[in-house]
Amino acid sequence: MSVSQDVNASIRRLKRWFGKCPGTITAFSGGVDSSLVAFLARHFLGKEHSLAAISASPSLKMSELEEARKFALSHDIRLQVVVSGEIEDPRYFTNPPMRCYYCKDALYAELEKTRSEFPLWWVVNGQNSDDAGDYRPGLRAACEHAVRAPLAECAVNKAMVRAMAAHFELECWDKPASPCLASRIPYGERVTVQKLRQIEEAEARLKTRGFPVARVRHFGARARIEVPPGRVSDLCEMEASLTRELKEIGFEQIEIDREGFVSGKLNRAIL
Repeated sequence: MSVSQDVNASIRRLKRWFGKCPGTITAFSGGVDSSLVAFLARHFLGKEHSLAAISASPSLKMSELEEARKFALSHDIRLQVVVSGEIEDPRYFTNPPMRCYYCKDALYAELEKTRSEFPLWWVVNGQNSDDAGDYRPGLRAACEHAVRAPLAECAVNKAMVRAMAAHFELECWDKPASPCLASRIPYGERVTVQKLRQIEEAEARLKTRGFPVARVRHFGARARIEVPPGRVSDLCEMEASLTRELKEIGFEQIEIDREGFVSGKLNRAIL
């Protein structure tokens, strides 16, 4: 079966899935997965029976929030900005291995308030079929709050998500993954707004230097930087100037990770 045939088959499965749904509130982050779900909900159910909700959390890059607003406006998707308040919860900000669970629990609890306005609607998220193979405590929170996952339930994996987004000409189809900023802080180290803003600014500066995919792991005064393996040598060439630049935002030294970027690398400490 060709890629286009696979895409069309996935679209048909999702159309049937949404056909059983009275309305949706999409937990929207601005990433390609939840963007596709928000778009499909609007596409299949119409504007009056679909809503996207994004949390203006400190752990979300401000640039990501702005891009999410633009995406919703561009595709005529109703958008609600909520404040889930997880940064005030010690179960979250003390940064245990279950941090993601407490974050998602707070978000879904907030969305249940929204759902009270639309009691028959389903809360849905952007989980795809590949996510079950990763360490994702947030999936437990989704289960506990009866959040549905149209992509996963229709056996749509990450590659198909991008193929479908490209099919619908969504501008985010090739957008790099950008997990929450708190994922850059080692477990057990407190999550603070100051640290999150330092990480955001450091990664923004790396982007301007030609590294759209980069992770700045926050080790107190030290920033450990990951870029794709094929770009590590490029980063090493600018180590001195980058060190001076990151000192401006509070880091005293930088360390370049020679292994290169690996998603979820900090999870190695607990797996």
